[in-house]
Amino acid sequence: MIIYQVLPRLWGNGRFSDWGDAELAYLRSLGISHVWFTGVPRHARGKPFVKGDPGSPYAIEDYYDVNPYLADKEENRMAEFESLVRRVHAAGMGVVIDFVPNHVAREYRGDLPLLDCCDADWTDTRKIDYGAADTREKLCEILSFWASKGVDGVRCDMVELVPPDFFAMSIPRIKSRWPDFRFIAEVYDMARYREYVEQVGFDLLYDKSGLYDTLVAIDGGQRNAHDITLNWQRLSDLQPRMLNFLENHDEQRLQQDNYAALTVSALFNNASFLLYFGEELGERAEGSERLRTSIFDFETVPTVQRLIRHIRLGEPLPAAEAERLERHRRILQLASRVQDWLNFDLCFCNADTPGFDPGRHFAFLRYPEDRNGAPVLAVCNFSAVPARFNLQVPASLCALSGWSQPSVPVEIPAREAIIL
Repeated sequence: MIIYQVLPRLWGNGRFSDWGDAELAYLRSLGISHVWFTGVPRHARGKPFVKGDPGSPYAIEDYYDVNPYLADKEENRMAEFESLVRRVHAAGMGVVIDFVPNHVAREYRGDLPLLDCCDADWTDTRKIDYGAADTREKLCEILSFWASKGVDGVRCDMVELVPPDFFAMSIPRIKSRWPDFRFIAEVYDMARYREYVEQVGFDLLYDKSGLYDTLVAIDGGQRNAHDITLNWQRLSDLQPRMLNFLENHDEQRLQQDNYAALTVSALFNNASFLLYFGEELGERAEGSERLRTSIFDFETVPTVQRLIRHIRLGEPLPAAEAERLERHRRILQLASRVQDWLNFDLCFCNADTPGFDPGRHFAFLRYPEDRNGAPVLAVCNFSAVPARFNLQVPASLCALSGWSQPSVPVEIPAREAIIL
């Protein structure tokens, strides 16, 4: 899966109808397989306890409704959402929405049993009571409802706060009727990754405390590039069940281009990848709280508005944004092509290569096991200075993969990547 996450309230006029043929063709040009529309199920709005306006997508008011403000005609809002799902499917992609199984809005309208408490500072919510006899069945019915609407998967919010047996029961039940329905877990404890895959049954897990945190720490100088290898080894056979990302609605926007991090996150190993809307043009969320695009308010994101005019009207983008977009397009298209290919870490066999710094440089080779396709070599420089070296590719790997150069001359700028 290559997922595009977007808050529809911040795209164009903030309506389902803003996603037409041009927008969906644009996503397909990026290699996107699924669109995660964040903030679809109806959440609380316009109440004293609500954070911001229109409020948090994670304070659910009605699990069986969509937000009226996303529709051109409020009374037709569900039909308009179903039309969006059909358009996305016709464009060859799937639809993902949020499923929030830990808490609801303080003025929740449904019949789920609740506890009179909230987690952390989520004061706009109340926890769901899993001690009640019918809680699990009611939540499973909600999942069935959205699957019946044509939704192809759910990103499950804060699953570590939910009893695992709920998902272990509901995932196979939903998949028995909709086998291709995907369950994506927001998890943070690496020690529980295997449990959530093998015992609970999730299709994908956020690799937040693995690769994401590793790349952030490398960029900040607290860790070295060799830790990418260590994270890969630690995950081992779980790697295909990871969802890599550099941005999402919970994390800070990147404050400068880092194609080394993008190349590793999107191309190293066979994990899935998530792209957050505006990331492909370098949206920085400058001046916003904690350098994040707000999930609590209506706001204008200038980078995204320029992107929309580019998509719909053909308006040229500023040169730097156009270049960044094209590089993202090439990398993501390549990621969709090589996702099942074999992966070879070249760092060990270059530890003694003059000019190659294992602490700041990273290199790997992707190739198809059946040799039906040209192998791909990626070299990444996490350093703040340019690098020059002759990368060594073992003769045995050349024979296995079809790579023809045992010694590859490399000149690479700071924080950059070269893909051959």
